[in-house]
Amino acid sequence: MARVNVFDTTLRDGEQSPGVNLNQLEKLEIAKQLERFGVDVMEAGFPASSQGDFEGVREIARKVRGVSVTGLARAKKSDIDVAWEALKEGADPRLHIFLATSPIHMTYKLKKTPEEVIQTAVEMVRYAREKFPKVEWSAEDASRSDPDFLVKIIEKVIDAGATVINLPDTVGYTTPAEYGQLFKYISENVSNIDKAILSAHCHDDLGMAVANSIAAIENGATQIEGTINGIGERAGNAALEELAVALNIRKDFYPYETNLVLKEIKRTSDLVSNLTGMAVPRNKAVVGQNAFAHESGIHQDGVLKNASTYEIITPELVGVQSNSLVMGKHSGKHAFKDKVKQLGYELSEEKLLEAFTAFKQLTDRKKEVTDEDLFTILMEIQTDSDDVKKYVLKAFQVQYGSSNLPTATVALIAPDGTKLETASTGQGSVEALYNTLDSMIKEKIHLSDFQLSSIGRGRDALAQANVEMTVNGVFVSGRGSSQDVLEASAKAFLNAVNRAFYHREPVKDKVIHAQSN
Repeated sequence: MARVNVFDTTLRDGEQSPGVNLNQLEKLEIAKQLERFGVDVMEAGFPASSQGDFEGVREIARKVRGVSVTGLARAKKSDIDVAWEALKEGADPRLHIFLATSPIHMTYKLKKTPEEVIQTAVEMVRYAREKFPKVEWSAEDASRSDPDFLVKIIEKVIDAGATVINLPDTVGYTTPAEYGQLFKYISENVSNIDKAILSAHCHDDLGMAVANSIAAIENGATQIEGTINGIGERAGNAALEELAVALNIRKDFYPYETNLVLKEIKRTSDLVSNLTGMAVPRNKAVVGQNAFAHESGIHQDGVLKNASTYEIITPELVGVQSNSLVMGKHSGKHAFKDKVKQLGYELSEEKLLEAFTAFKQLTDRKKEVTDEDLFTILMEIQTDSDDVKKYVLKAFQVQYGSSNLPTATVALIAPDGTKLETASTGQGSVEALYNTLDSMIKEKIHLSDFQLSSIGRGRDALAQANVEMTVNGVFVSGRGSSQDVLEASAKAFLNAVNRAFYHREPVKDKVIHAQSN
């Protein structure tokens, strides 16, 4: 079977999703999971866009050794230089350069002639190869570019040293037939195409990103690019978990294989969903809650008799396990430490003790503690920075009755160690709680979104709260979990505020949201 490389851009294109705001610890945790998932290339960010992105990419390049880590760069020497500083300590560093090639982009955005675009592309690829052993060059808006112009420029950038050629459907405009034909045309007409890998990067604006990616593979692409859960700008990118499972289930029709570890799909999806705050739709293919649920009586009867009657994907294939008891109130620290390792986490002794304490507290209140519960505890502790002073929730109480005005009393420890306590009212319990927290925090806060969901099932399931807000004009998101929905809500609010402190950093340049692919 032909081998297809997987290029993951969750940490770059995925993070450009509206409302997503990952810190360095969260990016590193996702990067480690992507390594376990088996991606071949990981686009860790856009180093020249901000100091935070630069440091995040550098940290991932230093610590993730089993994957080729790359970063995005515009066709500018300064971007290439910054990217090299961020990536040079990686095990297999590479660079991803983009430059628009469609008439509308060259005329109105770049304001360059086609010949000027070719010259810039060649010069920047050649310059990048002086530093990087591997360079991917992307023809931004390739699906709306003239095929003959693409042939011309691709031949020249390959001669200049490009090792990967990416033909992105930047605005999600093309169809499988058109996109497949584009790859076939390039494969047949670029004289030196054998010296480079052809890559496909599809957006989902018309809902065809996965289908378009498969069409590209059928017509010469040996690398696919996408994100976990299909997150990304606008309608998102091709969902890698859908591509991986489609190629596996229909291997009779698609004779292609990847290096992905399919049983890591669910955990990877859950981690990305929790850290980005982007919930997975219940009916989402492969990883949605309803993916293996059967409501119809006829379907249920068929599945009970033989699962293959209505299930073409087994839950176990993608790592979906039953919520059986995994640890109990009598479990000791040694057994807990073994379980943490089994779940793929590496905690310092201090954080291991913190996680064990949280686990013990949960076993006092929850009859069955599942992998999903432990995953939530470990994720929160592992991505919580000890280096930033923060607000700490000490105690709270909410008084509510159908005929009384809800009132919340909260006790906090401020970042400077000051003890704070006050009370406020609201039209509902959460509003009263948030009004109280807002009055205690000196930062200017505007809450724009609040969501509640459950982790697992049953009346004793953990609640997870996600919020989006601006703190002194800076957008941040926050999350919190607890068996009590109000405590989860308070934790999410403070998590967002504390993240604003984490993100206070010197920025080299104005942050650039690159519409690269």
